[in-house]
Amino acid sequence: MNAATPITLQAHPQTTTSPTRTIAVDLQWGADGTLRLRFELRGRLERIVVPPQQAPLATDGLWAHTCCEAFVAVQGSATYREFNFSPSRQWAIYDFSAYRTPAAAPAPLPAPTITLRRDGELLTLEAAIEAAALPPGEALQLGLSAVVEADDGTLSYWALHHPGARPDFHHRDAFTLTLSPPRP
Repeated sequence: MNAATPITLQAHPQTTTSPTRTIAVDLQWGADGTLRLRFELRGRLERIVVPPQQAPLATDGLWAHTCCEAFVAVQGSATYREFNFSPSRQWAIYDFSAYRTPAAAPAPLPAPTITLRRDGELLTLEAAIEAAALPPGEALQLGLSAVVEADDGTLSYWALHHPGARPDFHHRDAFTLTLSPPRP
């Protein structure tokens, strides 16, 4: 899949019910090489658990609740970087040397900027990833995903592609979007 936006995420086949009807993602490159992602969740927002706003801070375990994610790899490399964006404005960045194999901690990377808006049945999470936080490469492969927590505690899993019987955003076959960074 190439970078035609907006892109629609699919619920994992195991998802039987969810207050979320659709999740669309729009991607744009900024003139400075910043990658901007806009996740639009539509559905019954009163039934979606949205973590309260907090100071932006690196935090582990965000995927256990409502969270948007981007997995970014350089085409032809086993390494990849995971970005987690919480509606709380908390975030996480993880590096992997291969499938689910944590890599040595990277040098400090610029924190993503996260904003959140609610309007009726639309929840919009915007995340901006500075160029310095992206893996360097001519062709990036992305896996875009989201976890949505319902008010009854159930989680639904959304992604560009679900390659397995169980939700697994780390599976390289889920990285179906190819992007070329802008040229200076």
